[in-house]
Amino acid sequence: MGKLREQMKGDLELKGMSPHTQEIYLRQVNQFSRHHGRSPRQLGEKEIKEYLLYLIREKKASTSTVNQCYHALKFLYKTTLNREWVMARVPHLKSLKQLPIVLDKEEVESLFSVTKNIKHRAILMLIYSSGLRLMEAAHLKVTDIDSKRMLLRIKQGKGRKDRYTILSKVALKALREYWSQYRPQEWLFAGRFPGKPLTGRSIQRVLIKAKKLAGIKKPATVHTLRHSFATHLLEAGTDLYHIQLLLGHRSLNTTTIYLHVSRKELVRIVSPLDIKRRKIS
Repeated sequence: MGKLREQMKGDLELKGMSPHTQEIYLRQVNQFSRHHGRSPRQLGEKEIKEYLLYLIREKKASTSTVNQCYHALKFLYKTTLNREWVMARVPHLKSLKQLPIVLDKEEVESLFSVTKNIKHRAILMLIYSSGLRLMEAAHLKVTDIDSKRMLLRIKQGKGRKDRYTILSKVALKALREYWSQYRPQEWLFAGRFPGKPLTGRSIQRVLIKAKKLAGIKKPATVHTLRHSFATHLLEAGTDLYHIQLLLGHRSLNTTTIYLHVSRKELVRIVSPLDIKRRKIS
């Protein structure tokens, strides 16, 4: 699907989709095409439904993965192929309302302490202390560090929006130690290939290794550090509005999910079983 891929890639760029989203959409369409062994031009509603059910039933794909595929195919048929009717009767999988996994402060500290490579430790510290998304961390440039104002500039984050978030003094110290050893030029965290940033997959491997060494059993991912950042700020008394700004959420409703995982108010509530025992004693 060489020509079709280039056509879709151009449409994604014209729509202002981020490089990360472009990569995901193109990969999903390619996998759909390979599954059926034919070009998407030759496929329609029946094959789309069959493939989405295959992802759910056989691949046991997550809701987010299935929905990524759905939106990628919707973009392909509606925008690139101008066949909007193809997706008209394809159901959209309802997203599950799951609470985020959160590490406590001791678990976060243990991740840092077991990570001896200063580059890897600086990455994990920066993601947690500034509440970064995976690809935001990967695409940071040296010039995004504002040590005078203790701010970190995030360019073209999710939704193609720029924002500022806080820069931790502890993280800055780790960054300076990393700088003295690696001397990064353009990308703050350079990858293996010249002129390229560290990949998201490489950062994920750093977290997986650290989690194993720290003995953390929770199903934590790199994004868990961002969830932990928001939850710990909330527990420390930071208001939701400022947490929303730091995270780059479009809506405050998105940020309110951390109210459900914060222990600040929950620890004040006494279980009815304990209330009863207090009266007895």
